[in-house]
Amino acid sequence: MTDTAAQGGEQRTGQAGQEHRRERRLTAIAKAERVLARPGAYRTVGERLTHLQQTAGEVYDTDRLVDVYGNRIVADLEERVAALLGAEAAAFFPTGTMAQQVALRCWADRTGNHTVALHALAHPEVHERQAFSRVSGLHPVRLTSEPRLPTAAEIRDFEEPFGTLMLELPLRDAGYVLPTWDELTGAVEAARERDAVVHFDGARLWETTVHFGRPLAEIAALADSVYVSFYKSLDGFGGAALAGPASLVEEAKTWRHRYGGMVFQQFPTVLSALIGLERELPRLPDYVRHARVVAGALRDGFAAAGVPWARVHPGEPHTHEFQVWLPYDSEVLTEAALCQAEETGTYLFGGHWERSGPGLSRTEVSVRAEGLEWSAEDVRAAVADFARRLPGT
Repeated sequence: MTDTAAQGGEQRTGQAGQEHRRERRLTAIAKAERVLARPGAYRTVGERLTHLQQTAGEVYDTDRLVDVYGNRIVADLEERVAALLGAEAAAFFPTGTMAQQVALRCWADRTGNHTVALHALAHPEVHERQAFSRVSGLHPVRLTSEPRLPTAAEIRDFEEPFGTLMLELPLRDAGYVLPTWDELTGAVEAARERDAVVHFDGARLWETTVHFGRPLAEIAALADSVYVSFYKSLDGFGGAALAGPASLVEEAKTWRHRYGGMVFQQFPTVLSALIGLERELPRLPDYVRHARVVAGALRDGFAAAGVPWARVHPGEPHTHEFQVWLPYDSEVLTEAALCQAEETGTYLFGGHWERSGPGLSRTEVSVRAEGLEWSAEDVRAAVADFARRLPGT
């Protein structure tokens, strides 16, 4: 390990140290010459506004009047999303948390059953502060906690009745994992056998087409309703959409208003979503395929460097994002990554390192446009340089 890394790790600990490292990380991402991904969330206000101004005219007639309470450009985006997903209609929402609560609340009222079956690692269970039960009167039940999607048998044999099955595609906290197409269709069929409706948490559904080998509309058609995000993969400012039957979408719009989602004007966010659909959506298959090259090179690089128990999960990524697990404390790995970025201009692991056990940490790796410039040899060389900054290597 370099002296710089050792000193940096010793100088600051606790909350102050975490905040200092966070600021260093944001600065390093902004200044790094080479990264695997540089999403818009890490750019300046000026950069994002400039990009919006330069590209808006390519995707929309900017001489049209702005939106007011969900008309004009918002309605145009809704029509486009519905067409992409092969749905009757779609509704724009300011957040995915709101969109999914509204969708599942509507289904609960229609089925007469407020129980939602989902995975223990599903986003609402991990990241939304019990919003389903505290805000919407829903009763979530966990089908499994295994790091994979629920199986048809688990759905079919679950002991408690449920009105809706919610499947997160991909399951982010398990490593952006997806089932096979046969497993997915089997899971949906098992829910139908129980007279349950199926809702896809498709925040990142956009990048599943390579793994499934099918177009978006065919994937979405398996579910009764689908939620998609505009900022996670498409790099928009924010926003989400709920797609499904026209009657459900109209009902959802009523609840959107009740939940406070009837925003006066949303054209900047909607424009960024349209840009994402035009520019990022067609590139996602290339990102997914190259993520597999990067993942293989990372695995080879750690093996060559003698790093013990290094893991890339999944071994072949299902999307353009995946996990890396290393047997070190998160502070050590964060410091090594930061020192590499600050000293060489290459930020191999720009994501947050999370403690996942005694002396074990994981991070998420995303491969986007910037990552396409990396060859497998580039990745292996960066891994070798990173590993030299770790204790015992």
